[in-house]
Amino acid sequence: MNRSIRKVAVLGSGIMGSRIACHFANIGVEVLLLDIVPKELNDAEKARGMTSEHPAFRNRIVNDALQQAIKSSPAPLYSPAFASRIKTGNFEDNLADIKNYDWVMEVVVERLDIKKSIFEKVDALRKPGTLVTSNTSGIPIHLMAEGRSEDFRKHFCGTHFFNPPRYLRLLEIIPTSETDQEIVDFLMHYGDLFLGKTTVLAKDTPGFIANRLGIYALIQTIRVAAEIGLSVDEVDKLTGPVVGRPKSGTYRLSDVVGLDTTVHVANNLYASGEGKDESRDAFVVPEVMQKLYDNKWLGDKTGQGFYKKIKDEKGKSVILALDFNTLEYKPSEKVKFETLEGTKAISDVSKRFGVLVGGRDKAGEFYRKTFADIFRYASLRIPEISDEIFRIDQAIAAGFGWQYGPFETWDAIGVKNMLSIMESLDMKPAEWVYEMIAAGNESFYKVENGKRSYYDIVSKTYKKIPGQESFILLSNLSNNIVWKNAGANLYDIGDGILNLEFKSKMNTMGSEVIEGINKGISLAEKDFRGLVIGNESSEAFSAGANLAMLFMFAIEQEFDEINMVIAQFQQTMMRARYSSIPVVTAPHSLALGGGCELNLHADKVVAHAETYIGLVEFGVGIIPAGGGTKEMALRCSDMYHAGDTELNILQTAFMNIAQAKVSTSAQEAREMNYLQDKDQIVLNRSRLIVEAKQAAMDLADNGYTQPKQRNDIKVQGKTGIALFMAGIAQMRLANYISDHDAKIANKLAYVINGGDLSYAQNVTEQYLLDLEREAFLSLCGEKKTLERMQGLLNGGKPPRN
Repeated sequence: MNRSIRKVAVLGSGIMGSRIACHFANIGVEVLLLDIVPKELNDAEKARGMTSEHPAFRNRIVNDALQQAIKSSPAPLYSPAFASRIKTGNFEDNLADIKNYDWVMEVVVERLDIKKSIFEKVDALRKPGTLVTSNTSGIPIHLMAEGRSEDFRKHFCGTHFFNPPRYLRLLEIIPTSETDQEIVDFLMHYGDLFLGKTTVLAKDTPGFIANRLGIYALIQTIRVAAEIGLSVDEVDKLTGPVVGRPKSGTYRLSDVVGLDTTVHVANNLYASGEGKDESRDAFVVPEVMQKLYDNKWLGDKTGQGFYKKIKDEKGKSVILALDFNTLEYKPSEKVKFETLEGTKAISDVSKRFGVLVGGRDKAGEFYRKTFADIFRYASLRIPEISDEIFRIDQAIAAGFGWQYGPFETWDAIGVKNMLSIMESLDMKPAEWVYEMIAAGNESFYKVENGKRSYYDIVSKTYKKIPGQESFILLSNLSNNIVWKNAGANLYDIGDGILNLEFKSKMNTMGSEVIEGINKGISLAEKDFRGLVIGNESSEAFSAGANLAMLFMFAIEQEFDEINMVIAQFQQTMMRARYSSIPVVTAPHSLALGGGCELNLHADKVVAHAETYIGLVEFGVGIIPAGGGTKEMALRCSDMYHAGDTELNILQTAFMNIAQAKVSTSAQEAREMNYLQDKDQIVLNRSRLIVEAKQAAMDLADNGYTQPKQRNDIKVQGKTGIALFMAGIAQMRLANYISDHDAKIANKLAYVINGGDLSYAQNVTEQYLLDLEREAFLSLCGEKKTLERMQGLLNGGKPPRN
């Protein structure tokens, strides 16, 4: 069946419902968001003389919920303008409208009786063939379908989004035994391609996959920490980025999610685990969690949980951490463990695990106990919650933001090595693990011919993970590296296309990366058809230029060296624009400073929807000088029309740079002119490189020819400079900016307006590049600039003085 989704009805406008509606609006779908009618008029409505029949009263709950979602942070919409795609209503007046919708999704309160009453009405109103799903975190899917029509049951499924739906990548698809396979296949594909999710097929079991293992791991982490005597700060340090997990760690994550939510899910898992789960008692909430729950210290929603934010006597925000012994809050402390010190030089997270479990201090003991426990529990959940190990890893990684799932982590440590540790702790895994090892298979995953396979427990063989044909995974292509240095790898990714991957810290752009860009273009021009610049980093596409090298030259006042470095950087950016082969960039997460400038010079940008891009050099006391200022002048020139709007257009670009503004999505980057109409936005991060490769192939197939440098960039000259400087002077007088800020802004105004020209006229790209470089050099000699650079290098924010 050729099924398409143009209109979605979301029933329930709470935290999840309103944000799911927003994410469907993000992808261009028309959304109907419904909720209940209020029970009575409030005081404001009575004062306005409103009756209970007034639409504003009847839709108050849904409208308030939607507005609260739109204003929330992080924002659920790629652009505020997308809110216009959401229509609101209520269950009494508008439920019949669902007959015109392709997909009806229920997101009401987690009570089976209420859900079943909603579905009874939906069944009577929907047209045959309409998709119906429930976004539940744990209520059995098959129970909701009981008593419904045959057509309803065939088209009914669980679709479990994780909060916030825009940002967390997991979407669990949970069919019943009566769900048509066509519906399951459609949802798996739609979630991946259109919603940008890691879609994981889950069984209709308590907590499905992610919550079953994720909540188990969270509670057991808290239990082990109490046993060893680790503080809140220590645990969050140990369970954060050092092991490839979010900065929130364990306790901060609980505060963000809400302790009541965690306790509710844990209690449900305990209640449903009788006779089915050998580790059922693990879901009994630890004493410290119960105390916080009883005190209603639920986290961010109540103002305190494991952490509490206060203002000190100077009005500065201070984070306090809970002391488990006194149940009082104290200032957070710096965490230091010998085991962690041993991993500082190891940039590859997967290579840290072996060091961590080998630690001889409390940290090492913590890792051994928590890893052994989750590995044991995960192995015993097969085939209960999943038949395949890769689905468990995918669900945990995508749902909780882990870089590596439990079986992937176990592989990184070494299966046999970790098994010895587990046995010493009396945490033996499932018998199938021993059978796997006895058969000579010592890893859960293998990579062969660029494809990843997993150990299949039933057949006792390795099978290819399905769906890989849609992705290009550089981590599987080590045999395809055609050139490398310390900062970059060049891969042959097939069909005449090369891929350049940065390998520096935060993928910053130093000499090795610049060499890699030039080498990639040279090799592509000689033997290939195009170049993609992309990577699989979880941190950044590129956080910009290597500040340490620049600071070293600046502190020594080596201006000839700085001039040479900046000139080389400019030439590299221009070469990306004016090579004889198409250059396509694939940015994601952070693309800042020089990382932004590289994208500005690509023939096409294929950006992940969650790309945060901007020219941030102003915050370091300099202006963009890798072609960034030039490129924004050029793009503004291309937007000019007759009349006095030219300076308004240019001012917007000027302010984006002067405020070091970073887009909050790829869509906003398009609105800021960092992305253009020719560029592409991809929802699924895993598809980014394959889509960029296709874009490079399309450009080559369509007769790509080397473009010529521009000599028709209209700049405003003295007129623009005068107007901008007047605004800067007013900002300084009002004390909104410092003297140094004003100096940088004046330099930026000079460059983006084309310098000291008597009238508006056309200039060349090289003319603007030279102005950029001159301004950059002059600012590098400023004491305040050096202070800002040093502040960033020391791990803090640059002082604004």
